[in-house]
Amino acid sequence: MSDDFFAPPPFKPAESLIQLKRSLRDLRPLAERGDGFELQGCRVIELAVEGDTIAVKFAKTQSRSPQWERVVLKSGADVRRCVDDAKKRLVRWTEE
Repeated sequence: MSDDFFAPPPFKPAESLIQLKRSLRDLRPLAERGDGFELQGCRVIELAVEGDTIAVKFAKTQSRSPQWERVVLKSGADVRRCVDDAKKRLVRWTEE
């Protein structure tokens, strides 16, 4: 039997970015603006396709000029973890 039988499907960043944006739009307080998302007028998430990955920047705190934390998504599992992380951060941002 071949080891490729259980290999995950290849990661397609352009298609995954569309799915990621859709999932983030479902988080109601977030508003999509260009290549990222804002919360109450402050940029909190930025997205970009870089080669065969998706680069995501999360604001450490909600502010007009935030410090950014960078995450690289290389698989569908990474995208799902990113959405879960965004939900947790959203709770933290709204509590501040």
